[in-house]
Amino acid sequence: MARAVVKAAAGVAVLAAGLTGCVGGGGEGAAADEPVRDGGTLRVVGSSDVEHLDPASVASVGAYGLVRTFARTLFGTRASNGFAATVPVRPDVAERIPTRKNGDVSDDRETYTVRLREDVRWNTEPPRPVTAHDFVRGFERLCNPAAPSIGRGYYVSTLVGMQTFCDGFLRVDPRSPAAMAAYQHEHEIEGVRAKDDRTLVFELEEPASDFLHLLALPFTAAAPQEYDRYIPDGPDFRRHTISNGPYQIVEYRPGISYVLARNPAWRAQSDPLRERHVDRIRVTLGQDSAEAVQQQIEQGTADLAWDQPVPTSAVPRLRDDPRFAIMEAPSSSPYLVFNLLSPNNGGALGKADVRRALQYAIDKSTLVKLVGGPAVASPLHTVIPPGNSGHAPVNHYPTPDDSGDPAKCRALLARAGHPNLTLKFPYRTNSLHKLLAESIAENLASCGVTAELMPDAVGSFYGGTITTPARARAGQWDIAAPGWTPDWYGNNGRSIIQPLFDGRTYGDGSTNYGGYNNPRVNELIDAALTASGPEEAAECWRQADVLIMRDAAIVPLLSRSHTIFRSSRVRNAHFLPTASGYDYTRIWLAEDD
Repeated sequence: MARAVVKAAAGVAVLAAGLTGCVGGGGEGAAADEPVRDGGTLRVVGSSDVEHLDPASVASVGAYGLVRTFARTLFGTRASNGFAATVPVRPDVAERIPTRKNGDVSDDRETYTVRLREDVRWNTEPPRPVTAHDFVRGFERLCNPAAPSIGRGYYVSTLVGMQTFCDGFLRVDPRSPAAMAAYQHEHEIEGVRAKDDRTLVFELEEPASDFLHLLALPFTAAAPQEYDRYIPDGPDFRRHTISNGPYQIVEYRPGISYVLARNPAWRAQSDPLRERHVDRIRVTLGQDSAEAVQQQIEQGTADLAWDQPVPTSAVPRLRDDPRFAIMEAPSSSPYLVFNLLSPNNGGALGKADVRRALQYAIDKSTLVKLVGGPAVASPLHTVIPPGNSGHAPVNHYPTPDDSGDPAKCRALLARAGHPNLTLKFPYRTNSLHKLLAESIAENLASCGVTAELMPDAVGSFYGGTITTPARARAGQWDIAAPGWTPDWYGNNGRSIIQPLFDGRTYGDGSTNYGGYNNPRVNELIDAALTASGPEEAAECWRQADVLIMRDAAIVPLLSRSHTIFRSSRVRNAHFLPTASGYDYTRIWLAEDD
């Protein structure tokens, strides 16, 4: 098992050698002889609050970067400005990587034993050790009915008894913390148990070559017993987060700001992935203009952008600035998803021929220009972007120079019996999302399709709109342009195909936003999850990609790198691809100029 994971990581390392890890200066931002300076406040500025602060429910790259500061998992990855170095799974709270050789993985690869390191503590009064029971509680909370994890499908399909546990938990009253806590105390996940305070045992339904990656995701962070008092991710929870990482949230004003300070219970020697240099991290929200955020960073009144890349207009002049970087983060950002369940237009989007016609509408070449040009992005034609397991270059719906073919779109819509469509199109207002949505709407208009743009400025795009089946079935939206950054890299086909297209897991909180369900794709997902190794799994993912594109469940738009800029005082900046940002815990600050 461990050899399979290492082999996958090595494969991506070879691939990454041909990718751009960092264009422009970017780097670490410190002279070789410059001493580390602890202290100061890291100032992060941006637009929207996270939709989920509870580690069990995190759903965005911004949340990934934030919870890393206060919620630790068994395993993790290390931030780096070389993409290949961010891929391998490393121990976090776990003492070591389980393998068959060291006896922590059974010969049949279906039982994993994980031993916890000492001196990992909660910032309670008094501080107390993080135990295996806290990790069991973390797994149990994945299926809470109040804010069920978007990642629960990974574990339901992998761990013995997880499906049964989740089925029961999702029927509990989501408004009652006591009822939810009682369910957790009275039921157990057969495949997740604490052998003692420092030993966890996992039982798998079938061997899974990517299981260690699943144990590195933020959803599986340890959860202290105090969390049983609150509705998961509810207002009371958000005011009472508990930390076992280097920082703790000391002030939270919803939609306005976060302040994090040093966690006195954290010990550097017990954390192999994080550091702690700044005294405080202040995240200021409510600034939707990427240009305004960029101006603040360049003027030195802010240090990093929270949730926005560098404005496209600024990229050319920043090319040679050592504070600027284009970082490799293979992703679909954005893609166009169809609501297959919408009753609007006589249920037109439920018909594959209509969706195939709309594939020809989009001018992807213009979208590339909007995000910064070919150095930043390229047109995407597959579900799985380059740099991910199962990717194979193919274009099922080619247009001249990727600029769209409105005439073909109109002809195919007429042939499908739907020459006139009106599509409800919610979009996020931060970053470049408004410009991208407007461009897509113009493309659709050229096809005779009216897109009704619906701005979402309150941060409910994911949690309140496209992840709610009742809204999909009611036709409250028809198309949307979410983005998807894989939860991990390496042997990661599962982190794209399964959460986005497994029809069996569709429900509240699902990231299969459009309700797509193809039994053959589901079969390929199962085959990939039980494959003998990464190569066999990759072929299953590739075949699933082909079927999904033939069904035209989405329109892939861009394979996009991440542009990032830091202030002159930021040092030791290391990139986390899954968070699309620098690791806050490793940054230190030079004296102000």
